[in-house]
Amino acid sequence: MLDIKLFRDDPDIVRVGLAARGADVADVDRIISLDLEHRRLLADQEKLRQEVKSLSREVGQAKKAGDEATAATLAERSRSIGDEERVLSAQVDDAASAVRQLLLLIANLPSEECPAGASEDDNVETRRSWPGLEQGFPFPTFEAHQQVPHWEVGEALKILDLERGARMSGSMFPLFRGAGSRLLRALEGYALDAHADAYEELRPPTFVLTETITATGHLPKFADEAYHIARDDLWAIPTAEVPLTSMHRGEILEEADLPLRFTASTPCFRREAGSAGRDTRGVLRVHEFDKVELVAYVAPDGAKAAFEDILSRAEALLRGLGLTYRVLDLCTGDIGNSSKRTMDLEVFSPGCDRWLEVSSVSWFGDYQARRANIRYRPTGGGQPQFVHTLNGSALAWPRIWAALIEQGRQLDGSVVLPEVLSPYLGGQTTISLPR
Repeated sequence: MLDIKLFRDDPDIVRVGLAARGADVADVDRIISLDLEHRRLLADQEKLRQEVKSLSREVGQAKKAGDEATAATLAERSRSIGDEERVLSAQVDDAASAVRQLLLLIANLPSEECPAGASEDDNVETRRSWPGLEQGFPFPTFEAHQQVPHWEVGEALKILDLERGARMSGSMFPLFRGAGSRLLRALEGYALDAHADAYEELRPPTFVLTETITATGHLPKFADEAYHIARDDLWAIPTAEVPLTSMHRGEILEEADLPLRFTASTPCFRREAGSAGRDTRGVLRVHEFDKVELVAYVAPDGAKAAFEDILSRAEALLRGLGLTYRVLDLCTGDIGNSSKRTMDLEVFSPGCDRWLEVSSVSWFGDYQARRANIRYRPTGGGQPQFVHTLNGSALAWPRIWAALIEQGRQLDGSVVLPEVLSPYLGGQTTISLPR
């Protein structure tokens, strides 16, 4: 959520930032108008309160002087003004709520470092990496046996059963089997162990309160993309970012304790409401998937280092898995609603002949912290300040799974997995055709 002071003191900054996103700047004027009305009502309410206080003093003075008639008249007037104040108080609350509800829908302002652009076509590729790059090997070419889509490979190996997954839960709910399921578990262990040096591992709840999912910016704007349990007013998390960002909601931290860094592996649930017929084959776009998330709370001057750390960790995992990937600096028209800056990692899928997003690393500034009211007390003194939050996938597994299955496919139809996963697979890194 943006600071209301921006709308009061420099609304043009907000207009420019929103315009860079392609967002409707008319909401800026709506917020300014609502805020002015809210402050006018507050001033009127305060005036009535002061009148009530003044009349209370006059009532006391009249009683002290023995003038009961005057005291009664003043008291009646005080009660009447008090009734007006209570009506006005409700109007003040309604106006404040209207301002907040509109602020909750306003996107974050992009960082100055964020490339300008209108859509994903304007994202900037900053680098590519592939096995052997440091030794001077050229960009890899994949053999015909690796250019088979993962859904065909998975079916042949009996490690992916899309038909029975759909039979149980509907389309876009995959069923992984045998070695396919173990591969997901291995990837989870590989990632969590890689982050254990600096990130506290957590296992948060999978279902959260409305205020929890609102804090990250997923609500109210993206309610249609989330799974809601109306009976309990709980939401299935679309990412572990949601509970981890709200861990310290409403708290004041000590600057000396920052940064706070957390990691968690959780199931993630997304309706993908606008994806019908788009990238829905295999496991490219699913309603439920597993992901390891990294989240950091930092003081503002620590944001750059935290961003680079999360990005480098995600890249290190991809290099360890021997995957070909590229890094994209997302433009102003393609970054997420809550983000100031985002870098995406995409792996190359030889079976689908395309790049697949497997991680987004984002810096939110104080946008989420304002929604969640997470502040820190500066070491040098002064008023508590809002923390900055960052997160990144390290990593999301369905597309990693797909790329590994395609890339590792051998001439005989078996699949050889990266050696780094051997400790998590009991030493077995080959998935053979069933007999």
